[in-house]
Amino acid sequence: MPVGSRRTPSRKGSMADVPKDLLDQINRLEELFTVPQEKLKQITDHFVSELAKGLTVEGGSIPMNPTWCMGFPDGNETGTFLALDMGGTNLRVCEITLTEEKGEFDIIQSKYRMPEELKTGTADELWGYIADCLQQFIEYHHADEELDQLPLGFTFSYPASQEYIDHGVLQRWTKGFDIEGVEGKDVVPPFEAALAERGVPIKLTALVNDTTGTLIASAYTDTQMKIGCIFGTGCNAAYMEDCGSIPKLAHMNLDPSLPMAINCEWGAFDNEHKVLPRTPYDIVIDKESPRPGQQAFEKMIAGLYLGEIFRLVLLDLHQNQDCKIFEDQDVSKLSKAYSLDAGFLSAIEEDPFENLSETHDLFQNKLNLICTKPELELIRKLAELIGTRAARLSACGVAAICKKKGWTNCHVGADGSVFNKYPHFKVRGAQALKEILDWPANKGKGKNDPIEILPAEDGSGVGAALIAALTLKRVQLGQNAGIRDPKSMLAGTKAAKKGTM
Repeated sequence: MPVGSRRTPSRKGSMADVPKDLLDQINRLEELFTVPQEKLKQITDHFVSELAKGLTVEGGSIPMNPTWCMGFPDGNETGTFLALDMGGTNLRVCEITLTEEKGEFDIIQSKYRMPEELKTGTADELWGYIADCLQQFIEYHHADEELDQLPLGFTFSYPASQEYIDHGVLQRWTKGFDIEGVEGKDVVPPFEAALAERGVPIKLTALVNDTTGTLIASAYTDTQMKIGCIFGTGCNAAYMEDCGSIPKLAHMNLDPSLPMAINCEWGAFDNEHKVLPRTPYDIVIDKESPRPGQQAFEKMIAGLYLGEIFRLVLLDLHQNQDCKIFEDQDVSKLSKAYSLDAGFLSAIEEDPFENLSETHDLFQNKLNLICTKPELELIRKLAELIGTRAARLSACGVAAICKKKGWTNCHVGADGSVFNKYPHFKVRGAQALKEILDWPANKGKGKNDPIEILPAEDGSGVGAALIAALTLKRVQLGQNAGIRDPKSMLAGTKAAKKGTM
């Protein structure tokens, strides 16, 4: 092999010296975790019907939330907009200037730490802190300027139902937040009150989910983008539906040809356990999770769970009478739930050495376990099986949206740690799309495919600002569906003076 060249993903390894008991287990795991073509197609077909069901009045497991973002940018949007991204660890504030150059933008941004104590404090403390950060940002970047009201896109990536784009009722806290008196209420009025109290010249224009932001930001720079996805700690997708295909909005008498971005919240797919090929390990994860019976799809493909599936399998093998693994060693570190993350599996899959020395060191340093060469071969194989299954199941969701919409050629913008950092995730997903959609033999390589999953643009920053821009543009055109108070949304902004954008 030439110096400096990296080994190809298909490291063969040597099973010749693997004892029969471990070889039997490898074969058993291969059967458990492999998702064949027929199964992929069956899952995808069920996914299509579940997506449609989520849009009906009765609804289904997948919420299919209308976002009131009604259209893609055309690249000609201009103006200055703020974006606020409230994540689990940081607050990010961006100022985005959409320039005269089509599809171009300038961005300045600042990050503020989200103090842990705020996550379990009071609602007033939370909104006050966020308003303080915004005030600090404006004072730093616009000292002594006379400012119009700046339109803000607020990326609020917690499950929320929206009857209007400028409002959102928090369904439940996630990401470690547990602040009383916020769930079941509209989060916008207290946030706006905190801004008003401090005299911050900001007008909340759109409450945005990060996945919808990913879709819109990606479409701004690439007109072939039709779907936005997150494959990270959690998983989700958003796409543009036409209002005529959303029976649960029929009472609003919207023009059936109008577009509407749908935030699928597809982690809940197959909560009824009809098609997903769950292993005994998946069943344990679900039973011991804070919300058993929910997020069935997410628990098989999201970064939060991949390391845990891996850990449960290894612990089970160690306790299994039929095979010998980590014999006479202390497995107390391996016994700690959620102690391994997707990054741990990534490191195993990226080990370039024939003798898997990096994996050997990883187990020794992190878990105090000394692995034999055959054990390392099993470990590598198990990581590959879990990572491959996640990528292949993820592809079922993408294929389902494309089948539902009749799209045979498009780009999909994906973000999240698993998509960006997990080795071979993209190629494995492309191979699965090829099997589901019956592409020709020379396709499915992850490049120049009919449906290609590409790295997304910044959804929670640029995407949120663009959605604020699109919303103001709609108000100016008198298209007020899903906007609670069009008049006050424009009041004091530069857009109100110009009359057009």
